[in-house]
Amino acid sequence: MKKRKPLAVPFLLFTISTFFLSFIPVNKWGGEGFEVYLNNKLVLQKYGNKMDNVQNLQLDKVSANDQLIIKYSHCGDIGKNRVITIKDGQNKVLKEFHYKDADNAVKVDYGISCPLKELLKLKKGTSNTFKLYYSSSQLPAGRLLTHICFDGQNTARL
Repeated sequence: MKKRKPLAVPFLLFTISTFFLSFIPVNKWGGEGFEVYLNNKLVLQKYGNKMDNVQNLQLDKVSANDQLIIKYSHCGDIGKNRVITIKDGQNKVLKEFHYKDADNAVKVDYGISCPLKELLKLKKGTSNTFKLYYSSSQLPAGRLLTHICFDGQNTARL
């Protein structure tokens, strides 16, 4: 007759493992995503598969002193060699902002600032609508984050 192994030992190991895993911060394993702030106020947030649905960011009443801050998370990590690229409706690069690498250990302020005075200068050209892209070493092809719209312009043509 075959002896059965007691289930208590595997159950106890499973319970202890689950207990200790519950103390690991979830955002360390978090998915890819980004947040956009206007003067420290969250105006756009996308994570996971919702990032493919690009939204318009309407900037009607802004001044040259305002700051657009982008925080992009690569599964809980901060990107290296980060770049914000502004393109027009024909995908022509109008402006690039390059940022120094952030310390992954200190994530208190890993946002990258995009001064609106620079975007307002571009607005004086032919278009009031721009595409904002993010790229980094982890995402070299870049990702379209949002369409920036000034003065109530519609981005349906983009």
